[in-house]
Parts: sequence; structure tokens; C-alpha cells
Amino acid sequence: MLSPTQLIAQTFALDSTQVSAPLPLQTLWSGYGQIERYHLHSSDPKVPDSLIAKRIEPPTRRSHPRGWNSNLGHQRKLHSYEVESHWYGEWSKELPDSPRTAHCYARHTVDNSHLLLLEDLDAAGYPQRRQQLAASECEPCLHWLAQLHGHFLQYRPASGWQKQLWSSGTYWHLQTRPDEWQQMAEGPLKQLAPAIDQELNSSDYTTLVHGDAKVANFCFSADGSRVAAVDFQYIGAGCGMKDVAYFMGSCLSEDACESQWENLLDSYFSALHAVIRKRQLPFPTGDLELQWRNLFPMAWADFERFLMGWEPEHHKLTHFSRQMTRTALATLQHKGI
Repeated sequence: MLSPTQLIAQTFALDSTQVSAPLPLQTLWSGYGQIERYHLHSSDPKVPDSLIAKRIEPPTRRSHPRGWNSNLGHQRKLHSYEVESHWYGEWSKELPDSPRTAHCYARHTVDNSHLLLLEDLDAAGYPQRRQQLAASECEPCLHWLAQLHGHFLQYRPASGWQKQLWSSGTYWHLQTRPDEWQQMAEGPLKQLAPAIDQELNSSDYTTLVHGDAKVANFCFSADGSRVAAVDFQYIGAGCGMKDVAYFMGSCLSEDACESQWENLLDSYFSALHAVIRKRQLPFPTGDLELQWRNLFPMAWADFERFLMGWEPEHHKLTHFSRQMTRTALATLQHKGI
């Protein structure tokens, strides 16, 4: 396996002395690797001044912050890094300038170890990270999601169209989280979890969802008007509402969710319609919006299902979240499910 310095030197035809020592930025979840910044010293204008190396090296001894150390979880993480490598190597190249992601300079894989050399988004004009937002600050992220979803939008696609990515995006997808489902207390949400998943997959329209679209995975411009996104381990097919619901829950207070969720959906769908018009897609936007808007409570309930098994005392399990879940369950009951 090449080291980051070796791959950088190879990619940009540099001597190793032209590559600085790494600046550690982050340890990956459960100790599966590191994210580091490297500075490059070259007079060639095609060589960036800095870049980010995402280095995945699965640990020999696994440790999860909340004690979830199953082999299934290990295999899920390994596949997630494989998916992310394919995203940067093949799929992201299809995107226009918006939605903004990091350019991938090179990738290197040996067995379950991966190394990605990515554009430094701080240097590209996205230096800010946020943990919370006011509702008025959500538009750039919602528009980014609309651009992603609009670009990859499909109408009743053939099975397997999302090759090399997750067949169902998001890190909390029911089929990949049987242990957490087993830990749930008995009740309607646990019983109807498969029906919720089926409803989310029933729409005529599907796309690629980011799969972990929390506000912490967006990089903001200094004035907050533009964003780029990172962390594509769980990108895959799905209803766009999964990303939108998860994003809102990641950054807004409960009061803001309760008072602004419909307005924020309006902003998202306005941006999505604009993408569809720009791409001249033959999709009836009214039908798309009706189907997806009706699935918003299902998407919220789907994530609540995961939390109820993973950490039932989680702070995101709010009154608003329970209200959305009750709406989803009532819809299923009305359908006779």
C-alpha cells in the first residue's frame, strides 16, 4: 500500500521532499483511518498548494464509541469506503459545477485499505464548518441536495442502475441495521419498519441520496452563501426525502423544525424544479413533488427507527420527531397495513 506521500509524489511528479509532513485533521469513525492535510511545494501551477488525504486502514482491534462492534457493522464500514472510492473515481465526474464536491486527484486501493487524494475545500473557498443552523441559513444546503437529486433523478429505473454504490443509500437503511432493529422495544414502529422502508422505495421517482447529509458534512463559504459536501460513504439509490429529513434534524432546533419544515420543503422543491427544467427532464414536477412530499414523514420515521435501536435516549428523538413518526404510522394504518 502506497503512503500518502508516495501517492502524492507519483500523481504530481514530485520529489518526496516537495511534500510536507501531514497535518492530522480527523480520525475516522471507530478508528478506521485518518484524514490529513498535505502542503505541496512546486512552481508548477497545475500542482495544488495543498490537498486532503483520506486514508482508510481498518483496525485489527475494533472499537465503537457506543459498543456496536459486530462483524456485520465491520463489513458495512468496509463496503462504505469501497462505495466512496467508486463515487469519487467514477460517479462524481458526471456532476456539473453545482453541486460542489471535492475533486479527486488520485485513489489507491489494496484489499480493504483505501487512499483518496482530494481537493482541499478550505483552500477552494469553503473554510467554514457548522454544527447548527437557523432555518434562514438552510437554503444553500437544501439547494445542494436538490442539485444532487435532480442530476441523478430517475423514473422507474431498472434494478442495479446505481452500480458500485449502495442499492439503498443512507447509513441507517433497515437491511443493513438488523442488530439495531432487534434492540428496539416492541411497538408499532418496530413492527412496521419494513412497511416504512417499502413505502420509501415505492415512489416512481428515485435518485442518488448522499446518505449522511448532516450539516457537519457541508463545507461553507465565508459568508455562508455557498456549500460543498464531503463524506460519500453511504451514497446510493433512494427517495430524496431521506437526505432532506436527516439534514433538517441534524442542524435545526426542535422549534425550528416544527415551525419551518414546510417552508424548507418549499425551498428544496423550488430548487429541484429548477434543476429539472434546466436539464429538460421529461418528468412532471407536480407529480414528483406530491409523491416525495407525502414521503417526508416516512423518511423521518425511518431514521427514528434507527435511533430507537441504536440509542433510544438520543437528543434527536424529540416531540417533533415522534409527531412525524405518528403521521407516518397513521398513513400506513389508513392504507390497511
